Amino acid sequence: MGARTSLPRIAYLTGIYPLGSLTFIQREVEALRELGADVRTVSCRSVSPDDFAGVPEQEAARETHYLLRAARNPADFIAAQWAALRAPRRYLRAFRRAMKMRNPGLKSLFIHLAYLLEATMMAQFVRRKGIDHIHCHFAKNGPLVAMLTRDLTDVPYSFTLHGPSDLYDPEGVRLGAKAAEASFVATISHYARSQLMLFSDPEHWDRFRIIHCGVNPALYSRPRVRRDDKEIRLIFVGRLAPVKGLRVLFRALNPLFTKYPDLRLTVVGDGPDRPRLEADAAQFGDRISFTGYLPQQEVAQKLSQSDICVLPSFAEGVPVILMEAMASGLPVVATQVAGVGELVTHGQNGYLARPGDPEDLRIYIEALVDSADLRARMGAAGREVVKSDFIVADESARLVRLFADGPGPDVRPAIAKS
Repeated sequence: MGARTSLPRIAYLTGIYPLGSLTFIQREVEALRELGADVRTVSCRSVSPDDFAGVPEQEAARETHYLLRAARNPADFIAAQWAALRAPRRYLRAFRRAMKMRNPGLKSLFIHLAYLLEATMMAQFVRRKGIDHIHCHFAKNGPLVAMLTRDLTDVPYSFTLHGPSDLYDPEGVRLGAKAAEASFVATISHYARSQLMLFSDPEHWDRFRIIHCGVNPALYSRPRVRRDDKEIRLIFVGRLAPVKGLRVLFRALNPLFTKYPDLRLTVVGDGPDRPRLEADAAQFGDRISFTGYLPQQEVAQKLSQSDICVLPSFAEGVPVILMEAMASGLPVVATQVAGVGELVTHGQNGYLARPGDPEDLRIYIEALVDSADLRARMGAAGREVVKSDFIVADESARLVRLFADGPGPDVRPAIAKS
């Protein structure tokens, strides 16, 4: 990595943390700490125990500082507001920015006043813990609270842009303004970076850097489970929401279940769409099973017991579950949306179907069902892709360089290889 200054003390600020669907943030925090960074996790809202997938999330919650919970403590609330009001110019600057960033209407007014309150609580945490830098994941609430905190404390911030939710309403969330004020913006893909460039002034483009989400391949290097049965097991892992396109998958599987009596699908995850999806899947009997959220270790075990990973989403960033499946040696069938093609090369380590097209999805699933050799060849190719460009330790080393030195000349920050 070369000579650099000592690492800053970093606060990772998210809207709600930890969640079973945000394990990639936990991995990144753990990897940064292993590299010597002092990382404190902060969340605006508390998490329900029902959202924990396992012990790692419980441990992460215990060490996370919750801003709104702190605000309910009278002593903490008064101390934070007094500290903010003792610097009236900074407080006025933050108030004006909150009003400038809001959308028309009373609802947006009250929401942005709440963000300002969260910023005063965050500023108190920053002062007490000696935080040097704030980093956020996703582009909505976190970067705004971080921006207001910067107004109150002069502590810089950055954020990681994902997708697709970050890009649904870029003007409404003031994406360009948040990027303009950030010390740098990490994007998970070339696609995400291009969309950020679209909604930002060109003078800020040089501070946009590509930092992939990543996985630890060792977690997924367990031997493939040998089974005596003849089943072909498909697996889906993700949040059970309409954006994931599971109903398209069910339509694709309808003729395949008739043709292949030993074909099965395991659905791992939870979410608002689960009751309706379970009702839709009832027609297939025990051919489709739902597990709910599972801890990372159990997801890895499920992957080792599966033959094909399917992700029929309508919109995605660069899905971490595809990295996990490929690291496990599974071939994948996904949809050609956003940055998925930066991970999956059609015909080499998986297939990319047209989004929303059950017939296209069926064709590619059937091709893999029919050929164990094809599954093995694509699975091996996918594992090599993950090992070369989607390792969490390497991506975290790139982040460390940005935290320590700021954005250099490379769109993909270089790291020292041993």
